[in-house]
Amino acid sequence: MGTTKILLREDIDNLGGRGEIVKVKAGYARNFLLPQGIATLASKGNVKQIELERSALLKKSATEKSTAEAQAEQMKDINLTFERKAGEGGTLFGSVTTMDIADALKAKGYEIDRRKINLKDTIKETGDFTANVKLHREVTLEIPVTVTAEGGASNVDARKSAKSENTETETADSEEKVVENSVENTADEVET
Repeated sequence: MGTTKILLREDIDNLGGRGEIVKVKAGYARNFLLPQGIATLASKGNVKQIELERSALLKKSATEKSTAEAQAEQMKDINLTFERKAGEGGTLFGSVTTMDIADALKAKGYEIDRRKINLKDTIKETGDFTANVKLHREVTLEIPVTVTAEGGASNVDARKSAKSENTETETADSEEKVVENSVENTADEVET
């Protein structure tokens, strides 16, 4: 397996930043990075050209970072809530994915690519979760995500109240049995 030195034109997670020379497998460079325009071969001419472009790239990167920080400041108070059909234990019939989160952010006026949203796993149950949104390689924003069962908290409250009513009924029934047993025992003692 051969490797190739390439010059990155964009930041790539787990590989490197813009303007860096890295070694990658030849197939990855040939089939993905080069056709996408994400990288160029690290020839002497290309390296000299990137060196000339480096100051412009640094300015562009600084501008992108400040824009990302400003956007993070605007988005810091966002809370996303999803209402989904769920089973008894809070398990969802389906899931909440990065695409759902991107659509919810778009509805709030923020155009975020779903590939920049990171979830540990797709959300498959009700509860509170956190989605990390990578606005820039140095700027990441944590957005709280709440998933509720369809019908909101009223379904959960209804189930809890039904459980507590059943428990109260069982407690009342058991108390009646204890009273009946103690009355029977007292009656037996009086007869003897």
